[in-house]
Amino acid sequence: MDAAVKPGLLQGKFVFKKLPNGNLDKTKVVCTLCKAELVYCRSSSSLKYHLNAKHPLADVEDTGPSTDVAPGKNRVRQTTIFECNRGKPISTALSAKLTNLLAQWIAINCRPISVVEDDGLELLLQVATGDPSYKLPARRTIMRRIHDQHAAEKAVKDEKLAGVTCVALTGDHWTSVNNDNYLGVTVHLIDASWELHSFTLCVMKTEEHHFAEACARQFLNVANQWGIADKISTIGTDSAPNMIAAGRILPFEHLPCVVHFVQRAIVMSLRDGGFDGVLAKCRKVVGHFKHSPANSDELNAQQASLEQDQEPLVQDVPTCWNSTLEMIKRVRPTARNAVPAEAQSDPPNKC
Repeated sequence: MDAAVKPGLLQGKFVFKKLPNGNLDKTKVVCTLCKAELVYCRSSSSLKYHLNAKHPLADVEDTGPSTDVAPGKNRVRQTTIFECNRGKPISTALSAKLTNLLAQWIAINCRPISVVEDDGLELLLQVATGDPSYKLPARRTIMRRIHDQHAAEKAVKDEKLAGVTCVALTGDHWTSVNNDNYLGVTVHLIDASWELHSFTLCVMKTEEHHFAEACARQFLNVANQWGIADKISTIGTDSAPNMIAAGRILPFEHLPCVVHFVQRAIVMSLRDGGFDGVLAKCRKVVGHFKHSPANSDELNAQQASLEQDQEPLVQDVPTCWNSTLEMIKRVRPTARNAVPAEAQSDPPNKC
């Protein structure tokens, strides 16, 4: 049997040397990665040493025989500095830095804590750091680091709030894709250098109904937790009836959002200006393509045949500002190019 195809030692990374008469020399082995010849004394210690020194990435490299070297010649090349550094354990400082960055990445991008159990992420960091023995931190470690980072960041925000005498709040209730209700509160302040700072104080899950008294109590609880209840000058919210009623209960001035008023004025002007019928037809056309993958594919094909940009249509949403304008802008090119060229020209003047 050929030594190149005969199962060898250490997962086939070494095979016994083949003698000219076709027999195998059980006292010598050949590395399938570099064709180096080594003495074999029934122990794989020297073979493992060879792999760690010459092929630290042998577990991810091709273990098959090389085909770019002439038969009977060893594949010899100089080991690079990068390969010499591979396989060395990373320092404790670097390991701690990686753990902190992992915790920061998970917190900022709202990744699940279970991501630290992914084998692919661990392999990625092993290759990036050159340490095949690197292990991802446990969930408890990541949670502890996230809490530590939160405490450090909160201390910085507390220091900024302590240095001012007046702040303003903005708040809004919103619903997640899981149909859970949340309240987000943001603070705005101007420091001694006349620089504007805005940052979130909390995003809290709310279980009770959004009555005016409950909304006012939630805002006061957030203000008391941060110790700024006596520094708040105004609070801005949308113009929902419960928020307006909550503003009357709160001990500081309530300012409804100006943008909400502008949006409401635009909606009412479109409704009173006779555009309802046109917008309803646009919504029906967009919905026809949005709710059917087959229709959407047909639209893309038509856009390609007309040498248009293959852009999806936009469905307007009452709470998404400018969405009606974006819907009309996307519908107009499609409708214009769908009409024959002779129909697009102005009719001749018969006067």
